[in-house]
Amino acid sequence: MKNLKKLSALLLALALLLGAASAFAEETWTLTCPNGAPALSVATLAAARPDDFTFIAADTIPAAFASAQADFIIAPVNAGAKLFKAGKSTYRLAAVVTWGNLVIASQRDNFSIEDLNGNKLTLFGADTINASVALYALKQFGIEPELADPLAGAAETKALLETDPEAIVLTAEPMFTAAKAANDKITGFPVNDLLDNGYTQAGLFVRAETLEKNPELVKAALAEIEESCGLCMSDPDKVVEALSALEMKFPKAAIPGCAISYVDAAQAKRLVEATVEIDPAQFGGEEPADEFYFENAEK
Repeated sequence: MKNLKKLSALLLALALLLGAASAFAEETWTLTCPNGAPALSVATLAAARPDDFTFIAADTIPAAFASAQADFIIAPVNAGAKLFKAGKSTYRLAAVVTWGNLVIASQRDNFSIEDLNGNKLTLFGADTINASVALYALKQFGIEPELADPLAGAAETKALLETDPEAIVLTAEPMFTAAKAANDKITGFPVNDLLDNGYTQAGLFVRAETLEKNPELVKAALAEIEESCGLCMSDPDKVVEALSALEMKFPKAAIPGCAISYVDAAQAKRLVEATVEIDPAQFGGEEPADEFYFENAEK
């Protein structure tokens, strides 16, 4: 009888232990992120937990916000702001993670910023925040180039850069580094070199439902993502290794030009507003409301 009681107690303890372990295992979070430079910010986490991370094409970002399936989304700050303002997203900005990866490049001999005077610049994307920032940065130095018809994306301007020795284009990392590696005549200068603090390019957004139901999980996730972002500077080899595990090709030399740095929303707000001033239309016509920002009280 005593043995039976001991066995029952052991089984009960085991059941409680397994239940606790199961609850702990379920204590995870999911994240959706566009392919390309923003993926650097979470590469090491995604390589360790691939089932919890989804990488998507940039043009599907609005659908990701609308579906509200992921706990977190990394996306252009202006896109998240416009959707939030329009009532099409409940995601709030938790941090800015990328600060501009744009490069103005050419095959021209001794290419410099002055070459843009009297020559055409080919941008990628019509009426985009990237184009607005690049033109704003140039204007600060008295450069207002003539504009050629814009191409669809950075990959397309990279192709023009590689095939037309006279072209001057706006492209982005890692395309620029890849093009330069293939053709040593290509040179360029980062748009961030013309700006004081870069610009608020991609942000980390947190779903309102996740914030409400599990704030402690959110705080833990933000700490993990901040650490992951830091590896882009402190251990880029580890980031490249993680990208390889995710079957993403990304040259190590391009990582610094992607300007990955985790800055929480409270600190980044002023810089978001500075980017809004460059082209308010890209943010829905005005600065985001205070409720757009999630400010982690423990930061």
